[in-house]
Amino acid sequence: MLQIEFTAEDVARTRFAVSPLWEVVACLRVLRGADEQGLHRRWVEQVRPRIAAAGLDLTPLSRLVPMPTDSIPGFLVPPPTTPQPSLAVELATLRATPYASLRTTSDRARPGVDALREDPERGLGRLADTIGAFWEVALAPYWPRIRTLLEGDILYRATRFAEGGARRLFDDLDPQVGWDAGALRMVHRRARGERRLDGQGLLLVPSAFIWPRIFSTVASGVGQPTLRYPPRSLGDLWQPRRTTAPEALAAVIGRSRALLLAELTAPAATKELARRTGLTPGGVSQQLTAMRSAGLVTAHRTGRLVLYARTSVAETLLTAAAD
Repeated sequence: MLQIEFTAEDVARTRFAVSPLWEVVACLRVLRGADEQGLHRRWVEQVRPRIAAAGLDLTPLSRLVPMPTDSIPGFLVPPPTTPQPSLAVELATLRATPYASLRTTSDRARPGVDALREDPERGLGRLADTIGAFWEVALAPYWPRIRTLLEGDILYRATRFAEGGARRLFDDLDPQVGWDAGALRMVHRRARGERRLDGQGLLLVPSAFIWPRIFSTVASGVGQPTLRYPPRSLGDLWQPRRTTAPEALAAVIGRSRALLLAELTAPAATKELARRTGLTPGGVSQQLTAMRSAGLVTAHRTGRLVLYARTSVAETLLTAAAD
């Protein structure tokens, strides 16, 4: 059992953030077999063929995330300094990793760290490029849906904190976590005893790809102490959603566009959408172009295929129209 002691200053500095870079690392673990319960099976079945088609070499990243160990180098997933950093911002931080951090990283991450130590500038650049390419294929088309889930959990937690302080915030965060007498008690595989936050507070990061685990970093010298936990309603993330166009939305943006948005429960190509909706491929392409200009869909190239996905704006419109 690990016990994290809070002072009044620590409570004042406790905050939330979303980390695209962490989700990259976490979803790679899922692709390599960490999802024993099959929670992300639908996502895995869609993404694996696309990774193969794109010919991605994930070696620079995968050798830094050894399986089945849970040890992940701290420099690979630095705590976000803002609530919602973009992947580009986090990759810039990764590229600027101090070389001293590579020398002090645990040996559990070998041989990945050894390769970086030989030529840090080139190695970190290649690592960041690999993560960026992997993101475009595996996560970018799904990010609006994932981000909506994570932001919804943060809103829920903020409301809990406003209603009852730290105790209510942590009460239902995770079965492995509990609040008692000014301290957070956490089931931990390796760490034991007491840790102090030293006035830094705790960074709480919801993560879609780690259930049923939690990941914590409370050692000194690796940024703000961080707890990564599964968000609420995670089981609904990949469930099929509506396939009919809400009448209210169709009346505003047109039936064809509303139907296409409703069909984009998962990223899809033009020909697939045409087959499912009965629209012509040319008509689908025209409507998707218009909706892309309006910020309702995004396009992501995977090899020769272009996949379209709903944006968070489209998700909000569909939810509001259904309600």
